[in-house]
Order: sequence, then structure tokens, then C-alpha cells
Amino acid sequence: MNILESMRIALQSLWANKMRSVLTLLGVVIGVAAVIAVVTFVSGVNGYVAEKIFNLGADVFFASKTPSVITNVDQFLEVQKRKRLTLEDYQAVADGCKSCKAVGAAANIGNGHIKYETRGSSDTRVRGWTPSMASIYDLDVIAGRSITDADNDTASHVAVIGHDIFDNLMPGADPLGKEIRVDGEVFTVVGLAKKEGKTLGQSRDNWVMVPITSWQRMYGDRKNSVEIWAKAYGVGSVLESGMDEVRVILRARRHDPPGKPDSFEVSNNETFLSLWANISGSFFIATIALASISLIIGGIVIMNIMLVSVTERTREIGIRKALGARKRDVLAQFLIEAGTMSLTGGIIGILTGIVVAKTVTLLIGMPSAIKLWAVLAGVIVSASVGIFFGVFPARRAAELHPIVALRFEL
Repeated sequence: MNILESMRIALQSLWANKMRSVLTLLGVVIGVAAVIAVVTFVSGVNGYVAEKIFNLGADVFFASKTPSVITNVDQFLEVQKRKRLTLEDYQAVADGCKSCKAVGAAANIGNGHIKYETRGSSDTRVRGWTPSMASIYDLDVIAGRSITDADNDTASHVAVIGHDIFDNLMPGADPLGKEIRVDGEVFTVVGLAKKEGKTLGQSRDNWVMVPITSWQRMYGDRKNSVEIWAKAYGVGSVLESGMDEVRVILRARRHDPPGKPDSFEVSNNETFLSLWANISGSFFIATIALASISLIIGGIVIMNIMLVSVTERTREIGIRKALGARKRDVLAQFLIEAGTMSLTGGIIGILTGIVVAKTVTLLIGMPSAIKLWAVLAGVIVSASVGIFFGVFPARRAAELHPIVALRFEL
């Protein structure tokens, strides 16, 4: 039995009946393409989340009034009763954390209105930062300077802008020294940050950063809690020591009773990554389940077409058997043809999934990363689907009696 010859016959059959072949392989193509696209997106976003979205190094952690994700109403109601974190809490942590290399404080509002001359920008994130936040957050200022301790101490009206503000409000001009209005307050631009690009279609450059003391004068410090960020001297036990020191300092300042839970949250990179891993894992499993339905439908269609092929080639089967072909030869021929058909669909699906993923990346900036194991899995699964669903038609062909087959007429 010549395997290459059987594969050639299968490909010739696909080419000779193009429309039927497209309809036959559509289920396999859709299923494999969906899996490849999802794996590509999940892998890309996982890497992007780890490196850029949270922008946390392995040695960075922060304390906040509320958790980053609230999962139920009871938790929401509980955290609303908590006292806010203040700049005094930040200063206590900065003075008392011996395992912390740097400590900063941050406050944010996401719907700020920025205006320069006649141009304006809405839904801009206004960041209130202490100077040390720039090193903790790894902010790269490419022109001018960042904010300083003097700016923070005097609540100066100076600002560092993201690249969207520069591109949209003052294109072609030197932004340094220009005056902008941040929710009605006049600030002088002293720095321009490096362009960070888009994630999931959302720009990461639409922001303005001001001293946190200026931010609090604008938006108030009675209702808005600050986040306390810290960079430890290392990872592992050093990071854990730093988190424990911050927890002890804040529990003492907030008078949390012994044995009771913290009235604040302390999180690090692993907290976010484990949360994202759970979310992306559930999404991946759901997509695989849906893609499996498409693969099963595609397999059933392949089985149906193979049954039609057996009927169309009954006399050919009879001639082969009359010339000495054994049952296992006929069985192998039709299994190889079924596997070749589905493998072809799988390869088309892999290419389609990659093209779709990369096209979406170009259009909206969603990160994607092609994984070799996913490509190999797509090839193996698609071929296996064809072989599995080709067993029944192949056995039916192998069981044909040569005399009956030779007498058969369509």
C-alpha cells in the first residue's frame, strides 16, 4: 500500500470537487482556526500583561483601600466601609519599611478634561504621583524632566504628559513650557513620556501626571484614597519581608484588631498574573469547547463525504480487490484519504487563525504570539478527526465483496 499514492488520490479528489471540498472542510477549518487564534491571543496577552499592562517588576508591590477585583456584593459593601489611605500613611511606610528600596504614592482619575489653546481631550487619565513613582513604575521621560520633591512639597502646577496629549493637542510643537488646562487648572508641561502604544484598542498614552499634592488640591483628599507603591530590594523572601513590613505598619496605623483581616489590600505582580491566568484559562477552555463542536461537525461531514466517495468508487474497489488488494489495503487507503482531507482543512485553519490574529493585532493592537505547540496540536487534532470519523466509511469499503462491487452501478 503506497501511502503517498493514497494522499495524492485524496488531494486530487479535493481539487476535482472544489465546492464540495470547501463545504466538507469548513467545520475543520473553523474549529482549528478558532483554537489557533485563541491560543495566539491568550499567549500574546499573557506576555503583555506580565510585561506592560500592570507594569510591575517582580520586586514591586502596592497597598490600596480596595482590591483590584471585587467579586460579590458583600465584598463591595465591606470595602466601602474601610478608611482611606492617606499621604501620612505613605510617609509612615516610606520611613518604616526597611526592606523597601523605594516607596511612592499615587492617585488617579480616569475622566479628566485636558485643553491646550483651542484643542481639547476628554477621558484622559490624570495621575497624581510622588516623584519616586517614576522609578517604581519605570516611567521613561524622553523630553524634559519628571516631577521633583520640590514640585510635590509646594504643590506646583507642573505636569508630565503622555504622548497622546502631545500628538493630538500640540502636534509639531515643542511641548516643554506650554501651558495646558487640566479640568480647568493651568499646568506647565515640564516633561514628555515615551510612547507606549495601544492595548486591546485602548491607548496607554492618554494621560497627564501631576504632583500628588496638586492632584489632591484639585480633586480633594477626603474621599479619594491613595495607593502606596513600593519596590523591594529583591524578590522572594526579601519581597515577602517588605510586604509584611508594610502590612504591620498599616495595621498599626489603622488600629486593625489582632486576628482580624486587614482593612486594606496588599498585592504584587503574582496577584494580578494569577487572576489573569484564571480568567484567560476559563476563556480558553470555553473556546476550546466551542471549537470542539465545530470539529465534531466537520468530522461528521467528512464521514458523510467519505460514504459518498465509497459509493461513487464501488467498482474501483471491486477492481482493486479482484487484482489482489486485501481488506486492510482498502481500509488503509480510505483512512489515509480521510486523514489527508482533514489535515488539509487543519493546515488551512492554522493559516487562517494566524492571519486573523495578526490582522486583529494590526487593527486594534491586541497582543498576539504564535506558539509552535499550538500549530503542532492543530495538525495532529485535525488529522485525528479525519481518521476517527473515516473509520466507518473505510470499514464499509473494506467489507465490500469484489463480485458485488464489480456488478455495482450508480
